[in-house]
Amino acid sequence: MDHSIVEDTYAEGFRSIYAEAVITARDRTWVDHAVNAATGHASSTIMCDCEAGLVRYLEPSETPDGRPGAVCQFHMPRFRKDRVRALELALIARVGQNVLTCPTAACFDNLAGATPPTKDGETPPAYELGRKIGFFADGYQFEAARHGRDCHVLPIMGGEFVLESRFGYADGVMGGNLWFFGETADAALDATQRGVDAVAPLEGVIMPFPGGIAGSGSKAGSKYDFLFASTNHPFCPTLREQLGGESRVPEGVASIQEIIINGASLEAVTEATHAAIDAAVGSPGLVRISAGNYGGRLGKTFIHLRRARSVSE
Repeated sequence: MDHSIVEDTYAEGFRSIYAEAVITARDRTWVDHAVNAATGHASSTIMCDCEAGLVRYLEPSETPDGRPGAVCQFHMPRFRKDRVRALELALIARVGQNVLTCPTAACFDNLAGATPPTKDGETPPAYELGRKIGFFADGYQFEAARHGRDCHVLPIMGGEFVLESRFGYADGVMGGNLWFFGETADAALDATQRGVDAVAPLEGVIMPFPGGIAGSGSKAGSKYDFLFASTNHPFCPTLREQLGGESRVPEGVASIQEIIINGASLEAVTEATHAAIDAAVGSPGLVRISAGNYGGRLGKTFIHLRRARSVSE
């Protein structure tokens, strides 16, 4: 494959904390409903309470209760001072309003053992999600061992909602990204879709934007003091003539599409980045593959497009 169109640059990611949930239900239809609701409005922390998405689907043999399921990740930037509490509130809202309410659904922690014990050998910090969401049962909730897990059980009109009592959180990575420059809007989107399809089956990563693709890439900062992010105007093709020398859009490029990748580790995000590049190279009408970075102003996690080496500080 000819990788000459891949720019020698890096994606500037940043560290996160994340939780990972296993959502199960009677069948794939209701798993999808629960997943779509629980991960909705979670594309970007610019105006969402977290960034969330589907990691992968699970066979019944892979889930705690032997039913169809899926793994979802929920990320919060580490640069937020209230990150631990903010992630907890996002989980309470999303599990409590979107999984509990989904017919036949149940929810389990998928990070058991991910956070090592404290120096004193004590249980690592975790969210008491079962106890807090359990209040919905109005005093009829109870603790029970279900499917080999310590759970809270909530009587509901549809039967019972089973929720694992404790949900851990761990260090992750947000903001891995790739830009696909196309001769036409269709060429850019088709190439980006190839990248999405290559990343989708990989372990430990999510692509939080609609269909895995962001059509409105942003830059840090804005001319308006009430915004901390705005459209990445130097890379907007329709502004090329208006911006003149400030435009960064090459001649012959009509559209730029982006993939954002969050994951459980720098290694997982790096693997996904290179899988997407390999899949997209050779796509008709693809002019360039690049990535967004801000010289380290946003984060210190660099995923290099031309090298497997990546750096996180």
